[in-house]
Amino acid sequence: MDDCVFCKIIKGGINSYSLYEDDLVKAFLDVNPVSKGHILVIPKEHYENIFETPDNVLEKISLVCKKLSLICRDKLKSTGVNILNASGKDAQQSVFHLHYHVVPRYEKDGLDLWFHQEAKGEIDIQNVYDILV
Repeated sequence: MDDCVFCKIIKGGINSYSLYEDDLVKAFLDVNPVSKGHILVIPKEHYENIFETPDNVLEKISLVCKKLSLICRDKLKSTGVNILNASGKDAQQSVFHLHYHVVPRYEKDGLDLWFHQEAKGEIDIQNVYDILV
């Protein structure tokens, strides 16, 4: 994809602070970080979202997210991590190349990346369960 910023990074057309790369996955520092050590993990092939990404690529991304989380804990002394993905416009995906954010967390860092305060009490959980199974 010629107009995809992540494809350009993979091809070397845009410089990145690369932290990990193999035949399937690349990881680099986010240039607009929300925390010290904020990392993006992407597949090297262009897949728009989680729905179209092959399982073996998702498995590799998960392992790389863990590896980089441990490095942030050990080297940056982070005390937690959020691993986030948005797949699809309605999920607020902004770059349509699958990517995961590894966001190291620190005591009293002031970030609120959780959504339980937005819980929808009117959703009939039993009905949703019956539909899904």
